[in-house]
Amino acid sequence: MDLIKRINQNFQDSISTKQLAAEILAEPIARAAQVMTQCLLSGGKILSCGNGGSAGDAQHFSSEMLNRFEIERPGLPAIALTTDSSTITSIANDYSYEQIFSKQVTALGQHGDILLAISTSGNSVNVNRAIQAAHVRDMLVVGLSGKQGGELGALLSTNDVEIRVPSDSTARIQEVHLLTIHCICDLIDHQLGLAG
Repeated sequence: MDLIKRINQNFQDSISTKQLAAEILAEPIARAAQVMTQCLLSGGKILSCGNGGSAGDAQHFSSEMLNRFEIERPGLPAIALTTDSSTITSIANDYSYEQIFSKQVTALGQHGDILLAISTSGNSVNVNRAIQAAHVRDMLVVGLSGKQGGELGALLSTNDVEIRVPSDSTARIQEVHLLTIHCICDLIDHQLGLAG
């Protein structure tokens, strides 16, 4: 096996996916950043959730909001629903793993808040239950997915924002999700007038 050739192919595949995604996703990414900025300006907060690598992305986004992205600024209200092991395990134990995010959304979400729901396939049952709970709480949803969008895409309303990566590779989807999160953080800072 030629390891260097395989590495170069991974880089090329990532670059190609990102170039295609830039053409398709620029508008929904901008819209996501606009609704998130309006949410924050109106005193709302952003809840985020996902499983596995997407849980890491949810936490990454939350940390960029709560601490800072690339410039000094006050923290912005964001909560990753993936981090409280006592809450997650008690819900999974007493109810089901499918409800670990939805019960938190029901408890913490308010009208005007936003749920950032992340699932590479769009078929994560607990993420999709969180979307349903967010709609009950009159929250907007920004959905990050890939492949065919799965059930996540079907659950989104016309007021929600779908950012579906044009790829069937989980690795490539996650790479674009991370870039998307960085774009959103950058746009939020610029819309808040915090960046030069």
